[in-house]
Amino acid sequence: MRLALAVGLSVLLAACAGLPPKPKPVDLPAEAPLAGVDLAVGGAWPAADWWSRYQDSTLDKLIDLALASSPTLATAHARFDSARESVRVAGAAAGARVDANSDFTRQRLSDNGLFPPELLGFHWYNLMDLGLQASYTFDWWGKQRAIVAAAVDEAHAARADRSAAALLLASSIADSYFGWQADQGRLALAKERMAAVQREGSIALERVQAELDSADTLHATAAAAAAVSEQIAGLEGSAQLRRVAVAALVGRSVAELPAFEVKPLPAVGADLPKDARLDLLSRRPDIAASRWRVESAQKNLDAARAQFYPDVSVNVLAGLQSMDIQRLIEYDSRVPLIGAAVHLPLFDSGRLKARYGANQALVDSAVAGYRETVVNAARDVATEALTRTQLAAQRAQRLIQVDAARQHRASAAARVRQGVIDARVELQATESWIDQRDALMQLDAAAMSADIGLQRALGGGYGSPPELANSNLTPTKATP
Repeated sequence: MRLALAVGLSVLLAACAGLPPKPKPVDLPAEAPLAGVDLAVGGAWPAADWWSRYQDSTLDKLIDLALASSPTLATAHARFDSARESVRVAGAAAGARVDANSDFTRQRLSDNGLFPPELLGFHWYNLMDLGLQASYTFDWWGKQRAIVAAAVDEAHAARADRSAAALLLASSIADSYFGWQADQGRLALAKERMAAVQREGSIALERVQAELDSADTLHATAAAAAAVSEQIAGLEGSAQLRRVAVAALVGRSVAELPAFEVKPLPAVGADLPKDARLDLLSRRPDIAASRWRVESAQKNLDAARAQFYPDVSVNVLAGLQSMDIQRLIEYDSRVPLIGAAVHLPLFDSGRLKARYGANQALVDSAVAGYRETVVNAARDVATEALTRTQLAAQRAQRLIQVDAARQHRASAAARVRQGVIDARVELQATESWIDQRDALMQLDAAAMSADIGLQRALGGGYGSPPELANSNLTPTKATP
C-alpha cells in the first residue's frame, strides 16, 4: 500500500510539474478616453427607442418593420441562438451521463476454436445483454465549470452583438430617411431657383429682341438653367436612392414601404451626459460584447490550465446477461460493475502547453480588441459631439447670411416696384437668398446626421445585462 501511494504521488507530481502559473488578472481601462476634449455636458443618455425623440410616425414604422424582419438583424439573431445552444451543450457535458443498452448476439462456435462444440454440446448460441450504465467525471479542478462559464460569456457577447446590429440598423434607417427629407427640402428650393432663372431668361430674351442686350445674355441664362436642371436631377436621384437604401435596410421592397411625407427636419441639440467617460463602457453594445469575449477567453484559459491536472471518473453498470432470453431478467443473470479511472497527462509532446499558450494569446487578443473598441467609441462620441457643436456655430452665422439675403431681396423688390431698377436685380437677389437657404438646409441635414451618429455613439439606450434574458441558459455552477 505504501509503495502504491508513493508511486501514485510521484506520478501525480510528474503530471503537474509543467503546470503554468496562475494567470494574472487582465488590466482593462475603467473609463473612455474623453479627457481633454471640450464637450458640453449635462444631457441625458439615449432611450431604448431613441428615434422617437424626432416625433416622426413614419420613421417609427420603418424601424419597427426593420427590427421585425430585417435580414441583417436575422443574422445577428442566428448567431445568438447558436451561442445559446452552445451553453446548453457545455452544461450538458458537465453533468452525469446515464445510458441504457440492450444487445442480442447469435454466433456459431468454430470446430477448431478454443472451446470445441463437442465439449460444449452445441454449435450456435445466443447471448442477450440488458444494462443501465452511469458515468460521472469529478470536476475537482474546475475545468468543466470554466468551459460552461466561457460558453455563457460567448452567449452574452452574441446578445450584445445583436443589440449592436439593431442599433446600427435603426441609425442607418434614420440617417437615410432624414437624408430623403433633406433632399426634398433642397429640391423645393432648386425648383424655386429654376423659376427665378426662367423668369430671368424671359427678360433677357425680351431685351435681346428689343436690341438692348447682346445674345450672350441668352447663353448665360441657358447655362444657369442647365445647372439648376442638373441639380434637380441629382437631388431627385439621391432621394430615390435613399428610398432604395431604406427598403434594403428594412428588408422590404420600395413599394411595401409606408408613404414618405415631406416634413421639415426636426430640431436637434442636446449636451453629452456628464458621466459619459465612466458609463460609456456599459452603454455601448460593442464594448459590452468585447468585454464578454475577454471574460470568455479568460475562462477558456482557466480550462486549458486545468487540463494539466488529472481527471477522475466513476463508472457504474447495472446489467443483465443470459444465453436464454427467458432467464434474462432473473436475479442470477445480473452482471453489476463498478470502476474508477484516473487520467494523468504525463507526456503529450507539448500539446497541453501549446494549447495553453494559444488560449493565452486569445486572451491577449481579446484584451487588445477591447481596448481598441473603447478608443473607437470615445473617438465616435467626440467626433459626433464636436461636429454637432461646429455645425451649430456655422448655422448661427448662416442664419445671419440668410436674413441679410432676405432683406436684400426685399429691398430689391421695393426698388423694382418704384421703377428704379428692372426685375433682374430682384431675381438675382432672390437666387442669392435661395442659395443661402440651400446652404442652411445642408447644414441642418449634416447636424441631423451628426445627432443620429451621436445617439449611436452613446449606445442608443443599451444597458449591459448582468445575465441572459433566459435565466435557464445560465448553469448554477457557472459564474458569468
